[in-house]
Amino acid sequence: MVKKMASRLRAMGAHSVSTVIWLFARRSLPPYFRFSGWLILDLVVVLGALYGAAAIGSADGAGVMDLLAPLTVALLLISSAVIFSLQGLYLSVIRYMGQQAVWDLVKAVSFSTVALGAAIFYTESALPATAALVYWLLLFVGIGGFRLISRGWLQANNRTDARGVIIYGAGESGRQLLNALNHGTDYRVVAFIDDNPSLHETVINGRPVLGADDLTSLVEGHAVRQVLLAIPSASQERRRAIINSLAGLPVRVRTIPKISELISGNAIVNQIQDVELDDLLGREPVPPHPELIDRCITDKVVMVTGAGGSIGSELCRQILASSPRELILLDISEFAVYSIDREIKNMCQRQGLRFPVVTLLGSVRDEQRLESIFRTFSVDTVYHAAAYKHVPLVEYNVAEGVANNVHGTWSAAWAAHRAGVDTFVLVSTDKAVRPTNVMGASKRFAELILQGLSQIETQTRFCIVRFGNVLGSSGSVVPLFREQISGGGPVTVTHPEVSRYFMSIREAAQLVLQAGALGTGGDVFVLDMGEPVRIVELAERMIRLSGYDIERDNMFGEHIDLEYIGLRPGEKLHEELLLGTSVTGTGHPMIMRAEEESFDFDFIEDAAHRLLRACAEMDLNDVTAILTEHVIGFSGHEPRHDYVWVKQGRVGKRARKPVDAENVTPIRPELVGPRQSAGLQKD
Repeated sequence: MVKKMASRLRAMGAHSVSTVIWLFARRSLPPYFRFSGWLILDLVVVLGALYGAAAIGSADGAGVMDLLAPLTVALLLISSAVIFSLQGLYLSVIRYMGQQAVWDLVKAVSFSTVALGAAIFYTESALPATAALVYWLLLFVGIGGFRLISRGWLQANNRTDARGVIIYGAGESGRQLLNALNHGTDYRVVAFIDDNPSLHETVINGRPVLGADDLTSLVEGHAVRQVLLAIPSASQERRRAIINSLAGLPVRVRTIPKISELISGNAIVNQIQDVELDDLLGREPVPPHPELIDRCITDKVVMVTGAGGSIGSELCRQILASSPRELILLDISEFAVYSIDREIKNMCQRQGLRFPVVTLLGSVRDEQRLESIFRTFSVDTVYHAAAYKHVPLVEYNVAEGVANNVHGTWSAAWAAHRAGVDTFVLVSTDKAVRPTNVMGASKRFAELILQGLSQIETQTRFCIVRFGNVLGSSGSVVPLFREQISGGGPVTVTHPEVSRYFMSIREAAQLVLQAGALGTGGDVFVLDMGEPVRIVELAERMIRLSGYDIERDNMFGEHIDLEYIGLRPGEKLHEELLLGTSVTGTGHPMIMRAEEESFDFDFIEDAAHRLLRACAEMDLNDVTAILTEHVIGFSGHEPRHDYVWVKQGRVGKRARKPVDAENVTPIRPELVGPRQSAGLQKD
């Protein structure tokens, strides 16, 4: 019976304490109620500290009350209440108490001790001098301890439904991340993982530090669903190795920003984000050569066509670092160019850059407008990124895709030649090599135009940059996969064997900028991109790093299906970067110059004129025939998917109702008929 009563009393006591803490610490209570409650509690602690100081300072415990004159107690209580209020002890939210709150407490207790000394002196109390020190210690421990207990109780009770996470990296960034997560209720940090053996078996802020070998047991034992990478200063190679080691665990891998982003002020430690696209690549990024990038940009007027696109916009961001004299943005899309214009101008403002940024609307097919722009602004360098590059969409819109990619390149390049632009760089693609689709064939034809223009007398250096798929660009599989994963799947892959070359969008932009400095005229530059990546492996990797599995019977029972949908119109299983095997080195160890066949200028000019006429007449049979005649590897292609062509019932038929050819503007006004000369030559 006695034991039961004692148990009930202990339970009631614990409940009472919890109730008091809950009442005083709840943020939902009115401010005056919380203020009054904490103040009364602190004054009780003041009385206790004063009594303790008197008891310790007295030779005889029975004389304690004699030492505490009522006037001394009253003065101390009144002065302490004023001091505590003025010092801001009741303004701090308990659960978010930090170093500043501790310092405020130290000052408040110190001032209260001074007030005690003054009260003793005024009332001529018999308290010994040592009582002040004892009072300070007891008051600090009492007030601070109760707040610390309240904070711990609140954090513990608010984390009952928090998700268990592991922080990979026990350095300064990892500790800052822990402190940030402790202030929230979404995450409960289980442990740190660190590669430094000297930190193993230690404890940081109540969390153990373990090695990578303990990851599996931690994930299984604590139902951890996320691993947060807090290694901002780690090399790309090290980050990739860690991510690879985590890919086999049923956890979502997220990261804090890199050290460069933290230093620049563009991100903060607790800004948790998905694994960066660069970390998904199975290859090291190409290191840029700043002197090459600066050569065609620094103190020059630079223009980017298709500035609002994924490649064009990244080119603009990269160009800022090299301080051009003026940057000109051209795009046919009003919203796209408006968006990049705002971003670039905001970046200039943040970085203190003073050069003008000019935003222009216009089509790259408008040769007269382009030449006017080049002459008016005295453009030195042009990066031609305007193009239609989505393979299936161009198959559905053959004439428009070819007209934009071919005629747009001709107009921009010829206008640059006539205006005396120093450097013209074409952004090309690996799909131009032995293409099986109209988009790739049109891009190869655009390359041939620049190779042909390089043969005539011109002060413009024309060069071509060819690379594989760009992670994160419009139409890229990575954003699509992420969208499908966030929606619960399935993740769609065209074919189990399909593979592609990949590079980051930042790396692609750097390559384009460097090529302008390496080119001598008609050059085709390709990047040593290592081995191609199987798309299905990339999809599986992204699924696992998102905390799911492709197997239905996994340990957590959460999976995302892979679905094969078949190759889309114009797609092929594997892409190539070179037409032949003849390549030479450049000033960059990872950039090669390809030696490929080209046509003489007159021949390619005539072919371009005929191609434009066929697009205007909507004769897709002629379009594919001309492309087949001039593009190596493009043969046997039939325009079977173009929406207009199919709707008109013209698949397999010649054009029935062509437009008036006389109304088709020739590429050059002086070109009025087919050229007689044609020849194939080695570049």
